[in-house]
Amino acid sequence: MGYVLGVDLGTSAVKVLLVNRDGAVVTEAVTEYPLFQEKPGHSEQDPEDWVNGTINAIKAITNNLSDLEKIEGISFSGQMHGLVLLDEKDQPLRRAILWNDTRTTEQCREIEQKVGIDLLHTITKNPALEGFTLPKLMWVKKYEPELFNKAATFVLPKDYVRYRLTGALHMDYSDAAGTLLLNVANKTWSEEMCAKTGVPLTLCPPLVASHEKVGVLREDIAKKCGLSSHVAVFAGGADNACGAIGTGILREGVTLSSTGTSGVILSYEKDGDKEFNGRVHYFNHGEESAFYTMGVTLAAGYSLNWFKDTFAPYKSFEELVKEAEASPPGARGLLFTPYLVGERTPHADADIRGSFIGVHSGHSLGDFTRAVIEGVTFSLNETVELFREHGKTVDKIVCTGGGAKSDLWLQIQADIFNATVVKLKTEQGPGMGAAMLAAYGLGWFSSLKACSDQFIDESGQYEPSTERVAAYRDLFGIYQRVYNQTKDISADLKPYRSL
Repeated sequence: MGYVLGVDLGTSAVKVLLVNRDGAVVTEAVTEYPLFQEKPGHSEQDPEDWVNGTINAIKAITNNLSDLEKIEGISFSGQMHGLVLLDEKDQPLRRAILWNDTRTTEQCREIEQKVGIDLLHTITKNPALEGFTLPKLMWVKKYEPELFNKAATFVLPKDYVRYRLTGALHMDYSDAAGTLLLNVANKTWSEEMCAKTGVPLTLCPPLVASHEKVGVLREDIAKKCGLSSHVAVFAGGADNACGAIGTGILREGVTLSSTGTSGVILSYEKDGDKEFNGRVHYFNHGEESAFYTMGVTLAAGYSLNWFKDTFAPYKSFEELVKEAEASPPGARGLLFTPYLVGERTPHADADIRGSFIGVHSGHSLGDFTRAVIEGVTFSLNETVELFREHGKTVDKIVCTGGGAKSDLWLQIQADIFNATVVKLKTEQGPGMGAAMLAAYGLGWFSSLKACSDQFIDESGQYEPSTERVAAYRDLFGIYQRVYNQTKDISADLKPYRSL
């Protein structure tokens, strides 16, 4: 039986999966690496740490595998947006500036002024946010001009790792969509975006499809990894694109709800010309010729973690959720807005902060817990409703992350989203998506959808209750009023946050 490797290059660690033809994860390995945050708002990593971490994780797998020759292919999922600036010899000029680096607010406003918001949305389908790659390029150009002048190209994190493993330099469409330099609908680098922002078009690397073979392992790298140099290497994709593949988001009507530290609502699109006016992210999918739309709640699982650590550190999550089960929909008139670290969708507002609204003396710990779960789900539902307003069908939602570990939270999602909610037997997300791209690239399957049918199994289904759907519809309307009612109050409180 053949195997593929799925490499998921995250912000804190790289995770490698060994997957067989049946879609079973035979084994996995994780290697951590440091994050450098030496100034406020700065977040950087050394690209060589990713390379060494990936090699070490692969070696940990091959050390315990007897039939190494059966590993046929490898592909990648990677953290999005991070800037890796390379010189003419393809060597990094500085540490990578990561997706969660926020130093580029000035450059975001500059992009809006030079390009115009309407044209920005038309070409890139996305707003100018600090996380994207173009603002980072412009920051380096302004504050480190000597390095910028030496730059020959730029890539994103997993592209650099793949280059070091193969010697071939490319970027796939799904990651390129997160740079603000790609014409998302046409899948070409935008000469207009480059010209208006002062970034040479020559810095943009060759574009490839996520399932495209880009080479084989270099002899020296193959030896370090314990692999054959004939192992086929495929381009891979952005972590969210690979997460979509790895959870079966490969047809219209199927949507992903992922509640990790942050929360994501992601939906499949065949049309690259829809206009959301920057209110949601709009990227190229890992499936060729497809796209995905995505909204983000910054503090999803983080909200429940914060609540537990602050108000009930002596209880387990299971105990908290058990108490929440005794609370009715609406938590007896208690609403929570999960704006603990600002918000992304539909309110791109770094200064808004969270709130409990409607607190009375009869409220219990279970009511507060339920309000937190409902508030996070209401925030995610803002993206679901945006999709529906633009003509999307959202009738089946695949749930992953912390929100998929509780029957109560799964049912609350079904009722608030008014859609069938399913959970998966196993969750491997982006790493599994990367493995699937390798399996498809090798020709094991005729399509990613056929691969998904083999690799992904559902384990449970939750249907919305008509009565609870009606109650939550009313509560959601009230929830949507809270942002505008508290925005100015949050701004007035900002000077006191650090006291």
